[in-house]
Amino acid sequence: MDKTAITVGGVAVAPGKRATVDLPIANLYTHTDLVMPVHVVNGRNPGPTLFITAALHGDELNGVEIVKRLLGRIRLRNLDGCILAVPIVNVFGFLNRSRYLPDRRDLNRSFPGHDGGSTAARIANLVSREIIDQSDYGIDLHTAAVDRINLPQIRGDLSNPVVRRMADAFGAPVVIDANVRNGTLRQYASKRGIPTLLYECGEALRFDELSIRAGVRGLLRVLRSLEMMPAGAQAATPLEPLYANSTTWVRAPISGLVAAKCRLGQRVEAEQVLARISDPFGEVEVAVRATASAIVIGRSTSPLTHEGDALVHLASFDNTREAKATVDDFYEAHQLETSWG
Repeated sequence: MDKTAITVGGVAVAPGKRATVDLPIANLYTHTDLVMPVHVVNGRNPGPTLFITAALHGDELNGVEIVKRLLGRIRLRNLDGCILAVPIVNVFGFLNRSRYLPDRRDLNRSFPGHDGGSTAARIANLVSREIIDQSDYGIDLHTAAVDRINLPQIRGDLSNPVVRRMADAFGAPVVIDANVRNGTLRQYASKRGIPTLLYECGEALRFDELSIRAGVRGLLRVLRSLEMMPAGAQAATPLEPLYANSTTWVRAPISGLVAAKCRLGQRVEAEQVLARISDPFGEVEVAVRATASAIVIGRSTSPLTHEGDALVHLASFDNTREAKATVDDFYEAHQLETSWG
């Protein structure tokens, strides 16, 4: 069958062409127009359309760099289908180095939005209509919130066999069967029947080289698994990911100053000390302990905490030793050293 052009924002991109399209978002009160850049890569040959979105939260920078590096690797002659890449969805937040929009709304709780609502609703509606509705598959790139850091991990609805196949191909060390939350991009895509992965990695307002490198390689593997790109002689076989049985946050029992005693990817046993919290005078100290044998997949990076704050994110597995070995293999595969036990 003949390959057809794809139209984004009224701009038709012909087969074998690529273009950057600026989608109008809003007119600012400074009389400045704000736009959302979308890069359309339309392959020469027919195939599915994959959307890749990043920076729905404006302070999540790893995804922006991942998209940039990926686009540098894509060659039109090798692409079957189309990629719709949006490296900065929340342009407002990105400019202000903020997770949220100026009205403090969370864009990733505003889908599918509508064209007559708040700024968040309008942006969500724009992404829904112009990007998601034209796609067959999707990958949404995220990092942890401010003062937190995440081990590279995939989240998705693993009851969907296509999502599970994409997760296997991506090659992150940990995969979590995560229910969709109301108003998220992933919920909207799922309702539209579009299998979508969420890649979580690193921390806000920082580039994490391991997370970025793994993200680029993961996206390329997914493209190959969807038969949108040839396997290639140098295509590395992804590590077999481990699927978490459950995840839980260990929370601060008291308010105070935090001394962390664990690192990302570390294997911990039940009752092992994860952190110690003390008052400013050192008169009171309380140990924060693991609730089960698990792997640390996320943690707070702030030395300050209030009672009840989330401190350490744990994932449990059938075999935590095997899970730890997988994490170590993942770091070795990306040529970065670890120093924990």
